[in-house]
Amino acid sequence: MTTEAEPLVLEFAVQGMDFTAAGEAASSIRKTCMKLGLPARDVRRVAIVAYEAELNVVIHAWKGTVRALVFGDRVELVVEDSGPGIPDIAQAMVEGFSTAPDHVREMGFGAGMGLINIQRHADDLVIESVVNVGTVLRATVRLGAG
Repeated sequence: MTTEAEPLVLEFAVQGMDFTAAGEAASSIRKTCMKLGLPARDVRRVAIVAYEAELNVVIHAWKGTVRALVFGDRVELVVEDSGPGIPDIAQAMVEGFSTAPDHVREMGFGAGMGLINIQRHADDLVIESVVNVGTVLRATVRLGAG
């Protein structure tokens, strides 16, 4: 597998409002985790966290990067974006709260469940955001823990 010092690193560029490519990074991360033989339950959790974080970049940011670091005992997801940022992280963590524009909601996205789903499936979650600069989301899924 991988060692603590040398994780397997997967990195993907994500473009804001590119719904045709939305989910491709999460899908690649899921497939790689499956090929590595990670437990199915953990692969599912990683995929959910990666997908929700990736979609948040597509919906809310101008552009971003999804990075997965696969260690022997955990998968760390780091999602960084350039965009409007999150003015009130506590409010953004309220189930159903969304700042997604109407045209995005009409496509079936932006229901205000993304961060909630990330929180539910990650063992650790840290969000840092600066208005008009961007957001960094760090989520960890411990293998065999959830």
